[in-house]
Amino acid sequence: MRRLRGLALCLVTVLGLAATPAVARVDQEKTVNNAAATVERLKTDQNFQTSFRDDLQKSRAVLIVPDLYKGGFILGGQYGNGVLLPHLPDGTWGSPAFYTMEGGSLGLQIGLESSSILFIINTEKALHAILANQFKFGGDAGITFLVVGAGIGASTTSNMGADVLAISLSAVGLYGGLSLEGTSLSPRESWNAAYYGQNVSSRAIVLDNAVSNPQANRLKEILAR
Repeated sequence: MRRLRGLALCLVTVLGLAATPAVARVDQEKTVNNAAATVERLKTDQNFQTSFRDDLQKSRAVLIVPDLYKGGFILGGQYGNGVLLPHLPDGTWGSPAFYTMEGGSLGLQIGLESSSILFIINTEKALHAILANQFKFGGDAGITFLVVGAGIGASTTSNMGADVLAISLSAVGLYGGLSLEGTSLSPRESWNAAYYGQNVSSRAIVLDNAVSNPQANRLKEILAR
């Protein structure tokens, strides 16, 4: 009887360990799927196609925050998870690294409880600044960023020469009511480990193409269209 109990306990332990990685990946896979849905929706928006499609194709990388949630009205704090993907020299897209976006001064347009944001990263220096552990919008004098939305054309953004373009999308389409001043981006290394099944830094994912996960293929394909 003791032997049977011991075998049963071992079996439960093994099954539990086998199930843990799959459970741990749920949040990460959901974020990747939501990021894919965000890009797919943006690509059906006429304003985006007219003004920003070329910027995306020429970009060095993208950061997609599919769900940026608004906190209390008084505090104005907001929070969201996102993925950073490099644009490779052959025109394809690399694997996603996970990031958290948060900041008390970050502000959505009044009346909006959540939004999606696509950051088009145009320069190498901007990408390296984001990869340097924690990046704060407006906190690095060497990096310029521009929040764009409906009514802002490609000629305007190109002339601005911004290192990063932030394109905000609400339930009704592109809008320009987003404030990013003081907002920070931080890598989620624990999410990277859960998603890829090994410890791997955001820098290794983005710059070295060190790992891959086929679950992200749909997101890469949508970006490449």
